[in-house]
Amino acid sequence: MEKSILVVEDDQDINNLITMNLRDQRHNVEACSDGGRGLKLALNGHYDAIVLDITLPEMDGLEICRRLRAKNIITPILMLTARDSEADRVVGLEMGADDYLTKPFSIRELQARVKAILRRSDMSQGIATADKAFMQFKSLLIDASKRSVTLHDKKIELTSTEFDLLWHLAKQPGMVFSRSQLLDSVWGYQHSGYEHTVNSHINRLRNKLESDPSIPSYILTIWGVGYKFNDSIF
Repeated sequence: MEKSILVVEDDQDINNLITMNLRDQRHNVEACSDGGRGLKLALNGHYDAIVLDITLPEMDGLEICRRLRAKNIITPILMLTARDSEADRVVGLEMGADDYLTKPFSIRELQARVKAILRRSDMSQGIATADKAFMQFKSLLIDASKRSVTLHDKKIELTSTEFDLLWHLAKQPGMVFSRSQLLDSVWGYQHSGYEHTVNSHINRLRNKLESDPSIPSYILTIWGVGYKFNDSIF
């Protein structure tokens, strides 16, 4: 099914390559090469995914991502970076990106990542049909049919991937998942070296759900293994 994708990349050769290949996959692609234009399009358009470079003229990708999430725009974002620093990749995820690719990357890898983001978004629309649609853990309410989360009667704004990760953990409380298992189940791929994608999303969930993220009550770390949803909260 054709999807609408926004590509924001200032390297024209890379921009053209990404655009051409995504269009070959029958997607409707709109492309631009500067951050200011990219933000305007993302704020006013209706996209199924955004491919966003970090280093851009006028406004960098991190600031675009931050502003979109501040407006509660939850469109999945695949961030591209040429930077070698692990810290830069983590910052992108902490700003609200759903996934990232480090340049140089193969076009097949890009296609696979975009496909995974779109597939996950499509699957999440019908998440309530396969699972119990509503779960409650004391003051935390998770409604899959509305894809909404409330805590102490206050709505918690989550991105699409944050919700999917929370739902995956919460529907099996007490079960411990490794980072690679979560990458496979939530992101749709297994790739050594991308565990920080999981770590950053866990941190973001804790910052939104926990009164003290350093002492979590809902999503617990099992050292040396992975994460689990606290099965004692009912």
